[in-house]
Amino acid sequence: MQRTGGQLIVEALKANGVSRVACVPGESYLAVLDALYDSGIDTVVCRQEGGAAMMADCWGRLTGEPGICMVTRGPGATNATAGLHIARQDSVPMILFIGQVARNMREREAFQEVEYRRAFTEFAKWVGEIDDVARIPEFITRAFAVATSGRPGPVVLTLPEDILVEEADAPVAKPYMPVAAHPGPSQIAELGERLKAAKRPIAILGGTRWDEEAVCAFQRFADDWKLPVGCSFRRQMLFDHLHPSYAGDVGIGINPALAKEIREADLVLLIGGRFSEMPSSSYTLIDSPYPKQQLVHVYPDPSELGRVYRPDLAITASPMDFVAALGGLKPADKPVWTNRTAAMHTAYLNWSTPPETGPGAVQMGPIMNWIEANTAKDTIFTNGAGNYATWLHRFHRFQGYNTQAAPTSGSMGYGLPAAVAAKALFPEREVICFAGDGCFMMHGQEFITAVRYGWPIIVLLINNGTYGTIRMHQEREYPGRVSGTDLINPDFKAFAEAYGGHGERVEATQDFAAAFERARASGKPSIIEIRLDAEAITPTRTLSEIRGTA
Repeated sequence: MQRTGGQLIVEALKANGVSRVACVPGESYLAVLDALYDSGIDTVVCRQEGGAAMMADCWGRLTGEPGICMVTRGPGATNATAGLHIARQDSVPMILFIGQVARNMREREAFQEVEYRRAFTEFAKWVGEIDDVARIPEFITRAFAVATSGRPGPVVLTLPEDILVEEADAPVAKPYMPVAAHPGPSQIAELGERLKAAKRPIAILGGTRWDEEAVCAFQRFADDWKLPVGCSFRRQMLFDHLHPSYAGDVGIGINPALAKEIREADLVLLIGGRFSEMPSSSYTLIDSPYPKQQLVHVYPDPSELGRVYRPDLAITASPMDFVAALGGLKPADKPVWTNRTAAMHTAYLNWSTPPETGPGAVQMGPIMNWIEANTAKDTIFTNGAGNYATWLHRFHRFQGYNTQAAPTSGSMGYGLPAAVAAKALFPEREVICFAGDGCFMMHGQEFITAVRYGWPIIVLLINNGTYGTIRMHQEREYPGRVSGTDLINPDFKAFAEAYGGHGERVEATQDFAAAFERARASGKPSIIEIRLDAEAITPTRTLSEIRGTA
């Protein structure tokens, strides 16, 4: 049966279980948009390609299946690289389709032409261009396989405009086959012996290729072994923070007590993560290339094992496959570190209790306490980058899988598109986005996407009138010389209302609860602007204190 290239692409997406795509339309892939028209696939129309790519990243992050994004060539594609970079650094499966100039126009610098196989190599696991309409099923099957196998990540496929209208009798698309990598029985046995011989072990969870079953199974394993467990930067949803084994977030601004325990550990079990700059405190918690601690590194891609840290035991397996193999591994006696684990959990609880006071009329500590008491365990929290995120990452106690979407790459503007994507995926769950005033304005236009589709996200927009993280570093390095970090902002309450959503403004701590409840009751996408004094730059130190000690 003859089908156009556009029809073959949509047919292959459906065969691989795709139910939604994020896009900004472009004339370069009109034939694909037409094929989507009556396909049954939801097309989420966004306002900027970076936001669309971030939505696709969030879908990949929360499902483990590639999120799909479609953009036009040139400016559209380059806008989308913000989301590609996030997916690459965060090991998230994603496929970006880019409309391309017709084949007979290539290499002439035609309208909006870019050679993506040269330009996008650093952003993706594979960049391919489809030259033959009959090979579309092959290319898309490969794209799904590459995006999900080993270390997951983004794939880019470019679509010359003429192949999308050309017809071919191509094979009927089939779904890709996931690739598993199971640990060997001898490796699991060796891990058990190393754990039994250890005195100060710790497990650190990170990366992707987890699912809810694996998260629950590892919590049972930690409970059996009384093993202290930390979660890598912005992967806190991988372990229940109220479980007695939880030791804390291994990320930016780590609890000094936890950092000390990792440095003094005699065995580190690193599962799923690369332990890159942020979780490793600039590669100081574990020495590179030869750790002082015994290192058992479990990772789905063998090319990562030994690349930064030489492990004592390297296991090539996804977290799901690895955890499934742990079932028969039981401690012989009561572990000698049981009291240490309990002390580490107590230290975490103390560390994650927010302060009640601070500079200004709005105190974020009591607001966080209210959020903890008045949101469900399955609430999804999203954020981008900025000092405001400390309030969420340090003081919210995550208790379930798929309750967090945040970029380990530290990309600003991520939180709002991610919240929109999360609400599309889980409409029955509450979704709360934390954003700073600088972060929000990077992709604030996607608030209209939430309005358009009736997805009632709640945005807590923490407005301190500055690029806070940069201002903090500036006061430390160049005290008193404020340059390039002050911001002038719109009326964010009016912004929300102008877009057709619900707006609130909080200028005193005691006003927050009522404002949140009104936003929740409105049934609309909402922005709650929280006017925070810029002095409250961290939970424990003010700008003036940082400047004074510089």
